[in-house]
Amino acid sequence: MNTIHKLAVNAVIVSILFDLGGCAGMSTQDKNTAIGAGVGAVGGSVMTGGSAAGTVGGAAVGGVIGHEISK
Repeated sequence: MNTIHKLAVNAVIVSILFDLGGCAGMSTQDKNTAIGAGVGAVGGSVMTGGSAAGTVGGAAVGGVIGHEISK
């Protein structure tokens, strides 16, 4: 993994952590959806070498999985 890719992944992780700080009024299902989307975005980015399509696709899949887990 090159330096730029590592910085991008770290930036996404830090962004997710800050976003989760604003989740106080969210339901458990909403929180799981947000966490799933964040994890999916990072996973999709890593698996596709940082492509935008991989990141967005990973976020979509992760969000759906996070949403369904809490049912």
